[in-house]
Amino acid sequence: MKLFYKQGACSLAPHIILRETGKDFTLESVDLIKKRLADDSDYFAINPKGQIPALLLDEGTLVTEAVVIMQYLADSAPESQLLAPTGDLARYKTLEWLNFIATELHKGFTPLFRPDTPEEYKPVVRATLEKKLHFVNDALNGKSWIAGEHFTIADAYLYNVLRWARAVKLEMSELANIEPYMARVSARPAVAAALAAEGL
Repeated sequence: MKLFYKQGACSLAPHIILRETGKDFTLESVDLIKKRLADDSDYFAINPKGQIPALLLDEGTLVTEAVVIMQYLADSAPESQLLAPTGDLARYKTLEWLNFIATELHKGFTPLFRPDTPEEYKPVVRATLEKKLHFVNDALNGKSWIAGEHFTIADAYLYNVLRWARAVKLEMSELANIEPYMARVSARPAVAAALAAEGL
């Protein structure tokens, strides 16, 4: 398999999950501004959406969208316990978190990374994100992982997005549960390997 990624972007989460599952894969960096690969070929020829991540399977199928890639990988390696089986309520609690992270957190950061976002709008964006991080912090109270007893695909995604919160210096001083959570995730060998591979 081949994962198309950008250093530190949302592709970090499926990158972590690839390593958690022990899959054999290669990495291909994408220049998202030029939509080119390292050999200067056109990324749109591989992924018409022009976004990352994208996972090219060995038989030639392209899977896109981080949350879908992670579900596919977790379901293909059930022994990893990264996502409970269909019918188990734990699965849907994990998917609930996965969707919250995608829609309420991940997309919430977009204006802070766009150069055309008006400066006067950024404090509104930051305040909204900080409020949502309080919800995450409260949900982590007394828990090692966001969706239950095990590290899941939701943790890989949440960790990915929380790294951005640090990068844009959101106010997190009152969020006492997030720092130890980040340390727990960082201590996982698969996470350390993914960070090292991306030069983070």
